[in-house]
Amino acid sequence: MVDTVARRDHVTTFFVRSTIGAWLIVMQLKGKVALITGGTEGMGRATAEAFLRAGAKVMVSGRSSDKGDVAVKALAELGEISFVKGDVSVADEAERMVEATVERFGRIDILFNNAGVYLERSADETTEEEWDRVLDVNLKGTFLVSRYTVPYMKRQGGGVIINNSSDAGLVGNPSCAAYCASKGGVTILTKAMALDYARDNIRVNCVNPAVVDTPMVAREVARADDPEEYTEQMNMDHPIGRIGRPEEVAKAVLFLASDHASLITGAALSVDGGVTAQ
Repeated sequence: MVDTVARRDHVTTFFVRSTIGAWLIVMQLKGKVALITGGTEGMGRATAEAFLRAGAKVMVSGRSSDKGDVAVKALAELGEISFVKGDVSVADEAERMVEATVERFGRIDILFNNAGVYLERSADETTEEEWDRVLDVNLKGTFLVSRYTVPYMKRQGGGVIINNSSDAGLVGNPSCAAYCASKGGVTILTKAMALDYARDNIRVNCVNPAVVDTPMVAREVARADDPEEYTEQMNMDHPIGRIGRPEEVAKAVLFLASDHASLITGAALSVDGGVTAQ
C-alpha cells in the first residue's frame, strides 16, 4: 500500500512538473512584442505563429496588403497580431514599420529581420539592377530596420535582434554571387552589432538556414527546366536527405528570442540539415 501511494505521488509530482515545464516553454515570450519583417509567408509567418503561441504580441510586415490580411486572419485566434505594409529597403518605410509596432503595442522587444529575396546568377550574369535589389533587401533592409529599432530597445533597457542569414552567409554557393554577398554581409553585420550593443543588453544573433520549403523556393522550382530533378537535387544536397520546413527555422528563432538564450549573442546558428558541416 505504501509503495502504491509512493508511486502515485511520484507520478503526480512528475505530471505537475511536466505541466509547469510545458507551460513555461509555451509562455516564454509572454508580455513581449515582436516585429517580423517578411512575416506574411514562409519562415516569417511560421515564426509569427511560434511567437504568438509563446505569448508574444506580433507585428508582421510585408509588401503585399493582401498577403498581410491573409496572415493576420489565419493567426488572429492565437493572439494579438497586426500587419504593416512596407519595403525594408526604403528608409522611410523601414522606420514606419518600427514606429507602427511601438504605436500599436507600446514597445518592441524582439526584431526578426526575415525579409529577403533570392537570385540564382553567377557574377557575370548578374545585372547591376539585380545586384542592387538583392543587396538592398537582404543587407540594407536588415541594417535599416535594426537602425530604427535599436534606440527603442536602448530606452527599454534591452531587446533581441535575430537576422535571417543563410548557409550562403557562411560558405559560397554556386551561381549565387549577389545572394552570397548579401547573406555574408548579414552574418558579419550580426556579429558587429552584437559587439556594439552587448552593454545595452541587446542580443544580436542570426540563423543560417539552407533550403527551406517556402513560397520563394517553390517559385524557383517552378522556373526550373525539370522541377522534379531540381527538387531531388535540393534534397540530396542536404545530408539529412531533405530540405527544411519553415517551422524548424521558427523554433530556432524562438529559442534565440527567449531567455533560454540569454548568454548567446553574436552567434550564427546553422539550421541547415548538415549542409555547412560538409
